This record gives sequence, C-alpha cells and structure tokens, in this order.
Amino acid sequence: MKTTNRNSLLIILIFLATSCVTTVKFPISTIEPAAEITAKINKDNQNNYIIQITANYMASVERLSPPKSTYVVWIVTKENGIKNIGLLKSENAKKINFKTLSAFEPYEIFITAEDEGTISSPSGIEISRVVLKSY
Repeated sequence: MKTTNRNSLLIILIFLATSCVTTVKFPISTIEPAAEITAKINKDNQNNYIIQITANYMASVERLSPPKSTYVVWIVTKENGIKNIGLLKSENAKKINFKTLSAFEPYEIFITAEDEGTISSPSGIEISRVVLKSY
C-alpha cells in the first residue's frame, strides 16, 4: 500500500514539474529547410523565463546568401518589445544548444542571421519564427 501511494505521489510530482514547461517546434525555414529548431520555455522560482533552444542541422552563417557572421536569437515581449537575447554558436554542424534567462514573458521567438551579434534591432535575414501566445 505504501509503495502504491509513493508511486502515485512520484507520478504527480513528475507531472507537475514537467507541466510548466512549454515546448514548441519552429516551422520549417525557407532559408534553412534542413534545420530542426525547438524551444523550451520554463519559469523559475524567481519568475524569470528560462529559454532553451536546440537547433539541429543549421548551415554555417557564412554559407547563406548573402553570407552573414552570426545567428541572433530574439524575443518579442509585451513589456519590453523586441529584445536580442543572445547568439547561436555552433560547436559542431549537427547541433546547437542555447540557454538564457529573461525577466520578460516571451510571446514570440525568432532567429535571424546578422552581420554582428551586438545589435539592438533585427536587420538581417529571418531564419524562422514561432509564436508562443498572442498579446
């Protein structure tokens, strides 16, 4: 009986821990059709948003037409507009992992190919965009 109760409690805790995570798949990009991009958004104990992106099979930015120097990840927020949240850095050609925190709730996430990574507004080629929720 105790084992059954313990297992039930464990299942409920696992469900609660994973139910707060939103996982979304980016649509297929016309610029990068082989790329498989997913994002996971989770809220931490301080009400920050943990944003994790996994990108598989993305071409090197130098191979795009026109060539660029970096991939930039952007979020659209209600409170803060469009915000550069970091760079996708490829350690190998197959997989890129990215993780950051945001104090603002993301409504959209998108990736662009840019000439520089420190820009404050997107101006390059948009690779893909996913809408998490509408305003």
